[in-house]
Amino acid sequence: MKNAWRVGRIAGIEIKIDSSWLVIFLLFTFSLAAFYFPHAFPVSNHSYYWLLGLVTSLLVFASVLFHELAHSVVAQRQGEKVEDITLFILGGVARISEELKEPKKEFYLALAGPASSFVLGGLFLLLSFGLRNVSHPLQVASAYLAYINLVLGAFNLLPGFPMDGGRVLRAILWRTTGDLKKATRIASGVGQGIAFFLIFVGLIQFFRGNLGGLWMVLIGWFLHSASVQGYSQVLLKSALQDFKAADLMDRNFISVSPELPVERLVHDYILKQRERVFLVTDQDAFLGLVCLEDVKKFPRARWPELRVSDIMTPVEKIISIRPEATGEEVLNSLVNNEVNQLPVLENGRVIGIITRTDLLRILQLRTDLGL
Repeated sequence: MKNAWRVGRIAGIEIKIDSSWLVIFLLFTFSLAAFYFPHAFPVSNHSYYWLLGLVTSLLVFASVLFHELAHSVVAQRQGEKVEDITLFILGGVARISEELKEPKKEFYLALAGPASSFVLGGLFLLLSFGLRNVSHPLQVASAYLAYINLVLGAFNLLPGFPMDGGRVLRAILWRTTGDLKKATRIASGVGQGIAFFLIFVGLIQFFRGNLGGLWMVLIGWFLHSASVQGYSQVLLKSALQDFKAADLMDRNFISVSPELPVERLVHDYILKQRERVFLVTDQDAFLGLVCLEDVKKFPRARWPELRVSDIMTPVEKIISIRPEATGEEVLNSLVNNEVNQLPVLENGRVIGIITRTDLLRILQLRTDLGL
């Protein structure tokens, strides 16, 4: 997720907040302060509703973070590297650097999240009972947090990939069949079925006047997209397992000089070559990448005075790969770093470039050939 802010580290794991998180955080705070708490208990000072709504919303997302941390800690104990955790509009996601190699690891990792939510839900439920004779507003807030955590745990146990329950199902099928691709296909199909059900129910609720149905439609759409994408990645990794980066790269890449005026870059390269991205080199030394988006950051009037070196992404900020890297490493680098191309470097020289389009073309060819 490119539009994410780093907010700290917990247990060595970088915590990020996606820009979309602000939307759901504000919606939670508003709904609690304007509707839920006023209906649950009266207070003379309405600013109390907003303060309690704000604190409760923060605790809701702290609960989501706790859920993802449970996944992450189990992954770390199993020897896996966790890149980061990102909170976004539909919850959170812990990003693990590599696909798990054993069904047992996936089984325990997937169960850790819902288990942590159930534990947290139970603790908030006990707290709400303890606060009954102490503070009714705090008791209501605790009960709400208990409900949210229990629902979060139960919803994530639905057997649809890539939700936790779907990953548990995939781990069981993987262990039973010994075939990760087949297990993912079945779990992904179940996930898509659940997604269509959520969309259907959400639309019925919406046409009956319940605007909350749109939220269910959004969740269903996201689940369907994630299910399809998850299976596609497994297919792609299977298709790439016998390849090295040197086999996948395009050696006929176009490079430009760092001293090239941006105006010439646009007319002589972007428009004539019909490409969006170009390597920047100087006597075979790789200096960076320049793309159409870099050009668009500057007004057209400045194109004649600017050079490629003024607008390019320098080499120290570029994700690259070695020619001997495996196909899975190539795919992980593209997906985990959210980039569309990977320069292939050997002794500081660019010897090729790999794009997402290249990988999809290989998958299509192998599919057409029945491989």
